[in-house]
Amino acid sequence: MTGALPGSVLAVFAHPDDAELWAGATLALHARCSPVTIAVPHRDDVRDAEARKGAAVLGAELHQVPRLNHALLQQLLLEKRPEIVITHPLVDVHPEHRAVATTVLAAVPEPRIATGRPSRFYTCDAYNSLTLDGPVRADVIVDATATFATKMAALHEHASQPVEQHFGPMAETLGRLWGARIGTRYAEAFTAVPVLGCLPGAAHL
Repeated sequence: MTGALPGSVLAVFAHPDDAELWAGATLALHARCSPVTIAVPHRDDVRDAEARKGAAVLGAELHQVPRLNHALLQQLLLEKRPEIVITHPLVDVHPEHRAVATTVLAAVPEPRIATGRPSRFYTCDAYNSLTLDGPVRADVIVDATATFATKMAALHEHASQPVEQHFGPMAETLGRLWGARIGTRYAEAFTAVPVLGCLPGAAHL
């Protein structure tokens, strides 16, 4: 992240705790100096409340909708004009993750043509860093050490979920794994997706 301030982000995920689990430290880092919006579908009163608390810990704005569809995402992209979009891997092992990622990918081109934004599109990590096509390919590994505790605090706001038994330990393991690859304590991994045939030119989000 050296050399430039992080840009504004729209993070679109399938479930209320996905933002924290897969990109929480990076979103918290961006939120220190740029707007971050997390978009997720409504679930139920408990999970929606947890999503609001988690986003607040990260310093992000939460945008909850009945369903993430093409028209709504295009409207959100035109309204927010994020520099960066983050979502699930297109070949995630979870079918709901795949569906959201495909919808986001389809929604991006028209706002990009109309506004020049988003300029960068990334997919995040997956369960044990495995997709249907094999291991996650990390084009960018973000040093998450400074905000990893914030990520975990936000994740623990999702008390209705198996954070202690499952998601927390996995987040810790993945954070340490990616951190070891760049010589830091914790990190998060992202894969660049072409937007209208263009890939990011900078080695950071």
